[in-house]
Amino acid sequence: MTSRKISSLFLIFAFFAVVSPAQSPSKLLKKAEKVLGGGKSLKSAVWTATGTITNNVSGGQGRFTVSSDGKGRYREMFEIDGFETEFAFNGRSAWARDSRSGLRTVTGEEAEVLQAIADFKTNYWFDAGKRKLRILAAGTNPVCNLVAISSPKGFTIKLCIDPQTGYIRSEEFTSGNITRRYEYEDFRPSGPLLRPYLLKIDTGEESYKIILDEYQPSITGISFDFPKIDTEPLPDLRELLVKVAENQDYIEKVLENYSFEQKVIAREVGKDGKLREVESETLQITYYKGIEVPRLIEKNGKPLDEKAQAEVDRAVAKRIEEIEKSAAKEEAARKQGKSPEEDRISISELLRASNLINPRRERFRGRNVIVFDFEPNPAFDYRNAKSFLKFFGKTAGVIWIDETDRQVARIEAFLVDSYNIGGGLVAKLKKGASFTLEQERVNDEIWMPSLMEIDLSARVLLFKGININQTVRSYNYRRFKTEVRDAEILQPATKP
Repeated sequence: MTSRKISSLFLIFAFFAVVSPAQSPSKLLKKAEKVLGGGKSLKSAVWTATGTITNNVSGGQGRFTVSSDGKGRYREMFEIDGFETEFAFNGRSAWARDSRSGLRTVTGEEAEVLQAIADFKTNYWFDAGKRKLRILAAGTNPVCNLVAISSPKGFTIKLCIDPQTGYIRSEEFTSGNITRRYEYEDFRPSGPLLRPYLLKIDTGEESYKIILDEYQPSITGISFDFPKIDTEPLPDLRELLVKVAENQDYIEKVLENYSFEQKVIAREVGKDGKLREVESETLQITYYKGIEVPRLIEKNGKPLDEKAQAEVDRAVAKRIEEIEKSAAKEEAARKQGKSPEEDRISISELLRASNLINPRRERFRGRNVIVFDFEPNPAFDYRNAKSFLKFFGKTAGVIWIDETDRQVARIEAFLVDSYNIGGGLVAKLKKGASFTLEQERVNDEIWMPSLMEIDLSARVLLFKGININQTVRSYNYRRFKTEVRDAEILQPATKP
């Protein structure tokens, strides 16, 4: 045998000696759970770690602090050569601050990554079924076996687990184009847990090395809420919401001058853990007497055939007739001095069962906005409340309001507890269901819906489970004057 062949065989054997055969994700996670301290100690652990941080590019150094409250709240803070950076997820919203850009509420993919980190540091991979997580093998490398954890919300967590020791060598949190990677070394006991004392953080733009001094089983002195920095007076939030509600009549009149298209995309997580589009509908949206009138025009990117479109248009005409009849009844009631039933529920009413906290001023889509978090008010009388208050009283999230326009610009909300419909006999919405609505200011007069995301799981009629994951995108806003004749919506002859 030639020396070249011997050398090649040696390299092959060396490779397989380093790279262990891939183990199943469940086996790897069980080993990691046991080695790191056990599920009971890991889950909901309260801790703060401090140490020194070095920027791997500039060489600058400073102090680093990271905390988790064991309830889904997480915060990182560091200072390098006088430049401060911090970010957190407070259980309702994500925020970030640095010495250059100041303080801001974080949204989109960046917020999803921060929320994923906060959730993982509290719940890890436990109760994956209830949390609708999909856990898959993701290959191997010379150091470890890879495990991917994907969520219906669209983010992915990739763990690098040493198959020999069970140590988690790295965690990678990704949503869309945003990735934050943590590498761990120097594992030592800290109370009941085994903790890493050497960290490397890579954000794609910056890279850091952290040497931790200690872990403390407390969060004393740590606040996860939005820092209060702005000294400009803030409006009373309840009064602001009343003004938004009072502005609704004006908004409904303006809406009748608009039409836009809306694409509803249904998504689901495949067996490979990736979130994919499975079907779509395109609607034409108009408003009549303040009520939205949708008209289906496409399914899965293809226009409806003539017969199907005619059927849809008949349904639209019928809907217009129903709105007309309802409006006539309301008008008749007014003439008789009676108060017609009010179907419209204002945002002020929706949040009556909520605590409004962390108010701040920010910029959103080029406008000055008031932003605040909301969460359930435990002192509210839910027993005697209306159904919609019982539901919204179980939500938490964050709202952006254009103070000048008195309109909502964005809202994020999620269920902090399960919600029963009909005592649970009709349906039960599961904890964690989330909803996001973002709007776009059009023609300097109105905020129109631009993006809506819905992710929920429910049990229907005691036994049937359903999952809804939708993205709704609105576009092609057109301003015109709608006329109604013979129960038909007449489209404008020319479109601006």
